[in-house]
Amino acid sequence: MNNQKKAYMYALSAVFLWSTVAVSFKIALRYVDFLQLLFFSSSVALFCYVVISFISGKLRELFKVSRKELLYSSFVGFLNPFLYYVVLFKAYSLLPAQIAQPLNYLWPAMLVLLSAPLLGQKLKLKSLLSVFVGFLGVYIIATQGNMFGFKIEKPVGVILAAGSSVIWALSWIFNQKDKRAGEKKLFWVFFFGLIYISISLFFFSEFKIPEPKGILALTYVGLFEMGITFFLWLKALQITERNDSIRNLVFLSPFLALFFIHIFLGENIYYTTFIGLGFIIFGIFIQQIKRK
Repeated sequence: MNNQKKAYMYALSAVFLWSTVAVSFKIALRYVDFLQLLFFSSSVALFCYVVISFISGKLRELFKVSRKELLYSSFVGFLNPFLYYVVLFKAYSLLPAQIAQPLNYLWPAMLVLLSAPLLGQKLKLKSLLSVFVGFLGVYIIATQGNMFGFKIEKPVGVILAAGSSVIWALSWIFNQKDKRAGEKKLFWVFFFGLIYISISLFFFSEFKIPEPKGILALTYVGLFEMGITFFLWLKALQITERNDSIRNLVFLSPFLALFFIHIFLGENIYYTTFIGLGFIIFGIFIQQIKRK
């Protein structure tokens, strides 16, 4: 198998796994609150990165870090996993999965807006059009089947789900500036993130061991939302010969996720969810159009 085929295999595996996590979020939230979900899943993810580093023979490299790198990781770890998942999991606790999941895909539009002040990139007309189309999609999804009623159901949940995309875009920008190996970066941001999460759990929730079904769901989130899947995706991007084709595969995920949400959670998918998600994805593709 050549590298490009391996890249597609890694990428499609990551896309498939990411498509299932919205279901696992909602199942896990039946047994724990959103802070407990974040604590247990982040712990699993951190352990996962230790195992990956051990298997790849890079375990010692994890701990060869400077004070500057630790400070940087502590900042990025506050953004993601801590703040990002606090906001996202709270949104999932308030909204149906079919609403929270596609709203989170607004992050490419947010990345465009934030890249102007943070990376010094010029904000082009197509970028503004892309953002407008994306926000139109957010509104359509938020109406939950009543597109012309001009009423947003559960606005706090909608703001949180859409707001999580801003935090994700911020963390992505700062992660791109960190040139360390992927597993090393991820280990340290999850290490510091877990510290922040533990403090929040102490003050705003409680530590308790969930029942077995809950443990399975929490482990699944840690492995396949935060852990192994990131490794698979980074591996695909490292070995591919066609970067754009691999990146575009990620947009299969929200549509597959709606199928799993309907099958495993029994949610009847609103027609507005499909239309709104279509607008968000279309907005992303507008941004990718290149002038000849």
